[in-house]
Amino acid sequence: MLKLRVLFACLCLPLLGGCAGSSLFVSYPSQMAPVRQALDSQKPATTLPTLQAGLEGQDALLYAQEAGRVAQISGDFRVSEQYYRQAIADYQTQDNKAVISASDIGAKTSGILLNDNAIPYQGPAFERIMLHQYQALNFLFTKDYEAALVEVRRTNELQAQEQKRFESKSAVQDIENGQVAAEMRRLGQVAGNLDNAFLNAYSYYVTGLIYELLGQPNDAFIDYRKAVRLSPGNPYLQQTLVRLAKTLQMPQYQEFKQRWGDTNATPKTNGQLILLLERGLVPEKQSFTVPFTIDGYWQRVTLPTYVGRPPQVLPATVTGAGKPRQTAPIANLDAMAINALRQQMPAILLRQAARVAAKAKMNQQAGGKHNQNQDNVGAVAVQLFNLVSEQADRRSWLTLPQQAQIASESLPAGSYPIRLDSSPAHQVTIEAGKTTLVWAIDTGNLIRFYSIII
Repeated sequence: MLKLRVLFACLCLPLLGGCAGSSLFVSYPSQMAPVRQALDSQKPATTLPTLQAGLEGQDALLYAQEAGRVAQISGDFRVSEQYYRQAIADYQTQDNKAVISASDIGAKTSGILLNDNAIPYQGPAFERIMLHQYQALNFLFTKDYEAALVEVRRTNELQAQEQKRFESKSAVQDIENGQVAAEMRRLGQVAGNLDNAFLNAYSYYVTGLIYELLGQPNDAFIDYRKAVRLSPGNPYLQQTLVRLAKTLQMPQYQEFKQRWGDTNATPKTNGQLILLLERGLVPEKQSFTVPFTIDGYWQRVTLPTYVGRPPQVLPATVTGAGKPRQTAPIANLDAMAINALRQQMPAILLRQAARVAAKAKMNQQAGGKHNQNQDNVGAVAVQLFNLVSEQADRRSWLTLPQQAQIASESLPAGSYPIRLDSSPAHQVTIEAGKTTLVWAIDTGNLIRFYSIII
């Protein structure tokens, strides 16, 4: 019985010490609910002190991403840049760890005995790629063009690395447990059976756009081609590729023209309007439980999942700048998040198997024959501890958009009151021979506009 008490003391210390600001017992989505609600208010940055408090914990990387995104949505690109710098540094630290530190051992031991929320957060590949894309936009909107190009190159490098890693692996593993396997199949259907969870047409379009805006059209052409492969039905992408192939006299121009039609010559008095529109928020992870017994003792496995994709996002009607036109979707980040979880599920289940084995051993030790009454109490206590401590890891970057859309138009120089559907007008200026980039972020009941002329 003494050994059991010592074991409980070892388990409870990390529980008691890690409750504040952690997801051990309070799910991450519920902690982030006030932050997501504030995004639809006039002052979303009021939640930054709450997020700042999480920058010292084991989920610092995740909180830095969230804080950077909140500041960015608020229009404070320089503050966002600082938070993103910390998140990028945290990813780099993960990359550079050649040996397991004592803190890692402690976290993984707690994770085996408690739940995956005790393991420091490591973002999926698509979150890391979006981080560098957003940092590039921060630098672009603060006119630090050289830094923007550095982030663009890093975004491309990450996508190439993840592509190689993905190609070197086999398909998502089958799982023997029938209920879990069925859930994985359902996630694949909900996500639209994406081939991967990291290649992102929105990121390729943004990196291509920044390359083109900053005078590197050949690099832009490469990224636009990658984007159109991932989002082949987007008419704005198609016309962008035709236009640039024509300008650069690329051999693919004739092929593109036959597939998508030619582009009209742009008058020298015109400028280009490009709209990036982000709508909604990515869904929150939910959980499902698989109960079973080992040696007569009840155990349960609680795994993260997505109940389903949010309601379909509709294109926006753009008015006030030339003829009315509709935006076109370029990437569904909700589908990427769902598919990322599906691909992570085998590793999650391996950890769960180790946890179940450890808990079963605790039950066996608590159910010995030295003192029947004490041992019965100990066995019940361990079972209760197991049931309470088993929580799914529902952490993810929750301030990302659900979907990205784009639109573009050549317009005579002048001032235009742009509206998206029934939104208030956002006044933009078009200058001859230049590009006006408008970044609109729709969080549900509020659309924020940010624009720059390059």
